[in-house]
Amino acid sequence: MKFRISIRSFLIACSCVAVLTTVPPANAQVNVTQFHNHDSRDGLYIDSGFTRGAAANLTRDPNFDGTIVGNVYAQPLYLDNGPGGRATIIAVTESNNVYALDALDGSIIWERNVGDPLPAFGPCVILDPLGITGTPVVDLASRSLLLAAMTTPDGGQTKKHFIISLNVDTGDINPGWPVDVETVSYHGINFTPVIQLQRAALGIADNILYVGYASFSDCSLYHGWLIGVPIDNPAGVMAWATDAAKGGIWGVGGVASDGKKPFVTTGNTTNTNGVWGGGEAVIRFQQGPIFSGSPVDYWVPTNWFDLDTTDLDLGGSGPLLVDVPDATPSHLIVALGKDGKAYLVDRDNLGGISAPIASAQVAGIQFLRQAAAAYRTNLDTYVAFRADRSTLSTFRITGTSPPTIANGWTVNRGSDDCGSPFVTSTDGTNNMIVWVVGTEDRGNPGDQRLHGYDGDTGAVVYGGGGPNELMAGTHNYSTTGIVARGRVYVAGDNKVYAFAAPLLTPTPTPTPTPTPTPTPRPSQTPRPRPTPPPRPTPR
Repeated sequence: MKFRISIRSFLIACSCVAVLTTVPPANAQVNVTQFHNHDSRDGLYIDSGFTRGAAANLTRDPNFDGTIVGNVYAQPLYLDNGPGGRATIIAVTESNNVYALDALDGSIIWERNVGDPLPAFGPCVILDPLGITGTPVVDLASRSLLLAAMTTPDGGQTKKHFIISLNVDTGDINPGWPVDVETVSYHGINFTPVIQLQRAALGIADNILYVGYASFSDCSLYHGWLIGVPIDNPAGVMAWATDAAKGGIWGVGGVASDGKKPFVTTGNTTNTNGVWGGGEAVIRFQQGPIFSGSPVDYWVPTNWFDLDTTDLDLGGSGPLLVDVPDATPSHLIVALGKDGKAYLVDRDNLGGISAPIASAQVAGIQFLRQAAAAYRTNLDTYVAFRADRSTLSTFRITGTSPPTIANGWTVNRGSDDCGSPFVTSTDGTNNMIVWVVGTEDRGNPGDQRLHGYDGDTGAVVYGGGGPNELMAGTHNYSTTGIVARGRVYVAGDNKVYAFAAPLLTPTPTPTPTPTPTPTPRPSQTPRPRPTPPPRPTPR
């Protein structure tokens, strides 16, 4: 059974993976338009202000308001040139509220409710209310915020999944949207909203939006779905689904890409009779999504049937694209399974049902549910991950032929949990710091603090700060931060938090660049949503 998203706190066993990124010029725009910052899902942020000395003195900005309404499982986003040229934070909630906040003071620029969220129904529903769960994505070219929401027009009797595009400057719904996902089908399989859950991060590849779907805790014969919507032609929606039942796309990192084609991991399937049907896999799709069926475009471990029967699926962590220049092959995918293993796969030729290039037992069974991060130092390529409920761990990918998985560093955090890790560097190879949020998990409140560790050694760089640095409403493995203009932003229930090192220049408001003036349209009056009462996190 899939982990019942208590995304409120995930143990500190987060691993770090290498990211090859150039340093932006000092006057370049810095935008965080998607989960973990890049198409590869590496989670690396380059910011010259984050030296280890500066990071050690991080404090939460008490003048940053950040008040929103609703539970939050999605990562926030950041735009340098948001509405009116203002630096902007985008946040979404399970109450189906969408916010554009001023990145300097946390005040609301605009807000939009995209429909009534779904109240809890049945024993398998893992969120209450249920609205926007997966991290949205911004398409800068069209200035669109693209998100997926579950809604109901009648108090829960009718259940709908919509894919929505909002104008980032006004919050208005763009013409031609939303897309009703119930209208799609694949090979005679119809999308059934009541049994599907959207929690994986959305992605864009070659002007097509991709949205993955899974389930409510394996409680029905759902399918794993990948929906593709052309950003400039939402009527051209396409879909793919697993041939076998189940096989959900549910890892928080969601859809990765190489800029042209999307990659996903799928979970365990059932009733296969030993014939592979799309589950337990890393899959590369052609544009659409279209699955070629060629072994070049998918990888499945040879023991996939055993993983199916023991619910140790590959889909608890999304695919992580990593380049290791000295290795042969050098274009890799890192997959992390609930069997506790890390796998390396050749990204240029995935290999079908076959042995991976390398594998290693890096965690205990059932613990690898998260989004790993990636970084590269002057010496090594690292992958960071949650190894168990109290361990932040890393492994290295060797620059050899073939590459192998070698030990990195490990930090035992005692009883504290953590979200998915992210990484900062001053220039792409130096001053690496691995960050995690101490989150709630299974009744353990965690320490509700931000923590930073030396990317080379695991030594503590930032120990969580003082009494003013607490954050409430964080969620297991889904909570992760972003970095922009010398600040860290973290979203929790009903609030976005901002951290900055002392003496750093506050987030600047860039000179506005000309943008198309939208035709004035009446904006929907935001509907106030009461803060949901605390509920135990179901498992």
